[in-house]
Parts: sequence; C-alpha cells; structure tokens
Amino acid sequence: MTTTRALFREDAYLTQCEATVLAVGEDGVRLDQTVFYPLGGGQAGDAGALVLADGTRIEIADTRKAKFEGATPDDALHVPAPGQEALLARLAAGERVRAEIDWARRHRHMRLHTASHLMCAVLPYPVDGCSITTDYARLDFATVEPIERDMVEARLAELVSAAHAVATEWITDEEMAQRPELVRTMSVKPPMGLGRVRLLRIESVDLQPCGGTHVRNTQEIGALRVAKLEKKSARTRRLVLELA
Repeated sequence: MTTTRALFREDAYLTQCEATVLAVGEDGVRLDQTVFYPLGGGQAGDAGALVLADGTRIEIADTRKAKFEGATPDDALHVPAPGQEALLARLAAGERVRAEIDWARRHRHMRLHTASHLMCAVLPYPVDGCSITTDYARLDFATVEPIERDMVEARLAELVSAAHAVATEWITDEEMAQRPELVRTMSVKPPMGLGRVRLLRIESVDLQPCGGTHVRNTQEIGALRVAKLEKKSARTRRLVLELA
C-alpha cells in the first residue's frame, strides 16, 4: 500500500502542497504527500483545508496517524470538521487536491514546541509527560527538587534572546539504540521505524530525538511566561508555558 510523504519533516514552514488522494473514508482522507502534522510526540495535529480543483474547501479539524497494515509514522489521516460529509463524498482516490494548513495555529505549535526543548535545557530532569497545543506547552519533570518560577523564566528569556540556531539531523535506528542518553522523555519513544531517527539540535543548548515541528531560531519563539508550576506528585513537577 502506498504511504504518505511527510513534507513537514523536511520543511516545517511549508504551508501548502499539491497532493493526490490515496484513500477516503468516514474517518478521514489519506494523501500521497502532506504538510499536515499528525498528532504525536505530545504535539497536537494540524488543522486546515483540502481544496478541490473547483475551489471547494473541505475543512480539516485535526490530523491523526493512519492505522492500517504497513502504516509508517508518517502516514497521516486528515480528519474533516463536522458538517463536511457531503463534500467528503465528492472525493475519490486518484483526485488531486491542495492541502493547506492553518499557519497561525501551526506556527504557535512550532514556537511552543521549540520552547519545550529549551525547558529541557533549563531543567535537566527526565520528562514524564508533555503536551504541545495552540495555547500552551506542558511538561512534567520527574524530580523531587523544587523549581523556581523566576529562574525558569529568566533562563528561557536568555536562551530565546541569544538567537540560537535550530536545525534537524538524522541518525540510523541502530545509532539511536546505541545513544540512549539522547532520550529525555520517559513517556514518548523516539520516532523510530523508518530506518533513521530525526534529531533536533538547538546550537550549544540541546540535542534530542524529535519528530515535531520547530522554528529555525530560538529568537522566533518570542516572550514566554510560566503560567503554572505545581507539584503533580511526590516525584513529579508540572510546568506550563504560554506565549507572553
């Protein structure tokens, strides 16, 4: 079965692409290539629209990973918004569409996801849960040590203003297996299974496996504030970041 080419892994700034429909079902649409990021690794899925040749727009409310025999982590299912059933019925395998993401939503995800990597540099503890949404980035750190809100905000501001370059690198699955120290998250496994693993490097700050979308420079994140800092359990501290 044909799988999807995930263009967002090559360039997170792509906002649209031409694509061929691979399959259509009640649960969504699969394309031969896409700019839509599917829910995974703690990051929310993209929203947007599929535009037909005549200009008709099928609104997409969410993107999830497709589940079928032989599916890869890149196979995305574009989930239509409520009320799009009649338009969805017009689609068939082989048709051409233009996939357009909601850029404002995606860019917030990129800024907050990159900020979450900065938090891993500021707080050198294992991560026991994370969530990247349009409104916030939440990380649960496995530690009994107290965390100072003012210190976190000050260090994040320094890292953002220092304009560190952000780039991706690739290593093989075998190399990843030999470098377990790169993995910071206890709850999310590295995006393996395609023969190679994508790493996110923030120059002089952080290096860890990640399949999400990020900005090109920490300065693009903008101002941040700690919206919540709490003791989730005896051994876990929860920190929620928002764009200021």
